[in-house]
Amino acid sequence: MTTSTSNPSMQHDRREQRLMLMLLAPALLVIVSLLIVPLVWLAWQSIWQDGGFTVVNYQRFLTDSVYWMTFLQTFRIAVVVTLVTLLLGYPVAYVAAALPQRWSVLVLAMVLLPFWTSVLVRAYAWLILLQRTGIVNSALKKAGLIDTPLLLINNEFGTVMATIHILLPFMVLPLYATMKKIPPELTMAGASLGGSPSHVFTRIFLPLSLPGMIAGMVLVFVLTLGFYITPELLGGGRTYMVSMLVSRNIQVYNEWGAASSISVVLMLGVFLIFRLASMLIPFERIMGTR
Repeated sequence: MTTSTSNPSMQHDRREQRLMLMLLAPALLVIVSLLIVPLVWLAWQSIWQDGGFTVVNYQRFLTDSVYWMTFLQTFRIAVVVTLVTLLLGYPVAYVAAALPQRWSVLVLAMVLLPFWTSVLVRAYAWLILLQRTGIVNSALKKAGLIDTPLLLINNEFGTVMATIHILLPFMVLPLYATMKKIPPELTMAGASLGGSPSHVFTRIFLPLSLPGMIAGMVLVFVLTLGFYITPELLGGGRTYMVSMLVSRNIQVYNEWGAASSISVVLMLGVFLIFRLASMLIPFERIMGTR
């Protein structure tokens, strides 16, 4: 009796699984074709050169100081950009979450407005703003704060400023999504029990907004690691990031194996960052499903 009743159920489950697999097949095909296959080809190209297996492309990380200096500068810029966007984005997200709906929509629209403009256009805009005869130096000179123009581009400062402007929405949106789900009754209860505003914020609101902070920081950090146009235009050759190292190996030296090894190492570093983030905050909490 048990077998006769369980077999139809098992057959029904198998039919559902086959149907789900058929529905997912096009998406899986796209993912395999456009993501898995290129990644496998990238890894293979980094260890296969001149018809044989080689690790010379990875040995450069131990022998060539340019590789280490480039990675260190890239990660340093990513850390600075992440921290500054967090400091700037947290108050914006807090205000947007606290305001009434119509005003909250206006704040978010202002945050998302730069998305309507190309990254290349925004990079050139910062180039115009920060150059020696640009608006910033001209305003400072007219105000009597400086005598000679400041060097704001062709260095790390210009790269960091433009990158912060471009990636700030990626910090604000996860923070806003998390803060909007925090019940206001919790902070009201903390205040009614005698807690000061700073005490209620640090003990109640800030810990509850931690998943949004982690999600925004990971997103901004990883995106900064792969930035190319902004450091290329505003760095002036003095700010050398990993993406530029990959580009030089292909365009100048035609070293596809070396470029592939750099990409593989950077990709492993990104996977490690995601792993550490998932250990700090479970993925379900970051996505707001728990």
